[in-house]
Amino acid sequence: MKESAVVLFSGGVDSTTALHWALKRFAPVRALVFAYGQRHRVEVAMARKIAAGLGVECDVAELPLPGLLTSALLDDGRPIAASLAESRREPGPPSTYVPFRNGVFLAIAAAYAESRGCRRLVTGFNSVDIPDYPDTTPAFARKMAAAINAGTSAQKGGKRFRVHAPLSRLSKKEIIALGFGLGADYAHSVSCYRGSEVPCNRCPACDVRARAFADLGRVDPLLERLRREGKA
Repeated sequence: MKESAVVLFSGGVDSTTALHWALKRFAPVRALVFAYGQRHRVEVAMARKIAAGLGVECDVAELPLPGLLTSALLDDGRPIAASLAESRREPGPPSTYVPFRNGVFLAIAAAYAESRGCRRLVTGFNSVDIPDYPDTTPAFARKMAAAINAGTSAQKGGKRFRVHAPLSRLSKKEIIALGFGLGADYAHSVSCYRGSEVPCNRCPACDVRARAFADLGRVDPLLERLRREGKA
């Protein structure tokens, strides 16, 4: 009998691949989406659409982070870099880093999962192409799992949690190739940091995504859909 799992799901390339990875291993699978005031809130609607198409139960956690945390993704006034190379010239984490975002998300996902008798948390953490975010590494995932097990019923003899980060050591190209092999459709998977369904092609996320599809010799299914719908 398969165990159930909760996928931290943004609807982006990484989490879409992680969702398909989870569907091959766990049942039932639930998707937990975070609406945290991000500029690219369109990803929430797209994530719902992807989950519905796969028959996956999807819940949205509303978090009022703007004004509490600083990040260009929360529209705090700082500019978003026009490319990955430009973002890596910034001192410290890039302006698009949301402080401890994945720690916050994992903590809420653990409480959500525990409330449903689930002990498997699946993430799309990736630290190869964009290594400057401190909360996407394998070490971070391991330490968060330890904290979750120390602060939940697992500490009182309950079943222990596991935090899965199957993509953490893969490049974006490898992640997309894995997703295609799992049957993923990226037509509604959005990545752009500037908030549009249509890629801006002027931000680190668009930069990394475009190069990955080009390296694979594949047309991005998102662009194909947008052209069919007359949006691009």
